[in-house]
Amino acid sequence: MGSLFSLTLIILSWASSTSIKAEAQGIGSDHLLDLYIRDYTFKAHDQHLIKTGILHTVLLPANFSGIRVDMLRLRCGSLRRYGAQIREFHLDVGVTVHPCVERVMVVTQNLGYNWSSIFYANYDISGYQLVSPILGLLAYNAGSNMNFSNPYELGILAEEKPITVDFSNTTKLTNMQGNRPYCASFESDGKVTLANQASPYVCVAKRHGHFGLVIEMAPEQLSKKISRWKLVVGSSVGAALGAFLLGLLLVALLVKVKKKSRMEEMERRAYEEEALQVSMVGHVRAPTAAVTRTLPIIEHEYVPSPQEIAHFCL
Repeated sequence: MGSLFSLTLIILSWASSTSIKAEAQGIGSDHLLDLYIRDYTFKAHDQHLIKTGILHTVLLPANFSGIRVDMLRLRCGSLRRYGAQIREFHLDVGVTVHPCVERVMVVTQNLGYNWSSIFYANYDISGYQLVSPILGLLAYNAGSNMNFSNPYELGILAEEKPITVDFSNTTKLTNMQGNRPYCASFESDGKVTLANQASPYVCVAKRHGHFGLVIEMAPEQLSKKISRWKLVVGSSVGAALGAFLLGLLLVALLVKVKKKSRMEEMERRAYEEEALQVSMVGHVRAPTAAVTRTLPIIEHEYVPSPQEIAHFCL
């Protein structure tokens, strides 16, 4: 019984932690995360307070802590003529936006190490390990009428000089440690492109998207990762099997209790149908059966003759 109770606690704890984690995350793909950040960025800010050329930091809800989002509203012509520096991204002269609109809202993301794991889970980068948070560069329409009710994504294209992405203040690598990082570009079609760094902790890109630094994993690190995955899968299967067995036990207990209740009900009805009289025997109430006296009857009808009656009287 003690082992069953322990198993129940383990299953409930596992289910609770999984539920809390699912509730806190709520998003399992990079595309949905981009949509959430876009909608919150445009809906949570007063459109009349968003001035052109002024960098604004977006404050996301507490359950998305660790993500930093900044927005900058620019004229398309000014962006092409002068470029822009937005946090870790440097957009050089000649950057164009397509389709061309009067104004564009440039949004940068720093997903931190926790939320960057979404990209690690949704893209095939087996054999490599992220050593920096994912940085995102996206653009949306922001017309002259300041109508943010229907934002849609625009493209950023660097034809003359590439866009630079500086990871020097975000990566957890303090030095090269003999393992040279690669620049990873996460494409919208689910592919990952790896390239050499332009300079230490600096990558270049031709268009908008999400970027990060990765290093090649050593064979022993890769085997440890596979072992952890086996442990996770085994734990999940074991928990599911434990929940199934616990369900069977609960069903068996329910059937037993129901059967016992039915037997008690049958005994109660049988006791009531006997309708025995209850009387006091000392200080105890006890059922007693009613006593019925049998009346005497004449088995054969016999009438004496007058002579016998006279003889009896003498």
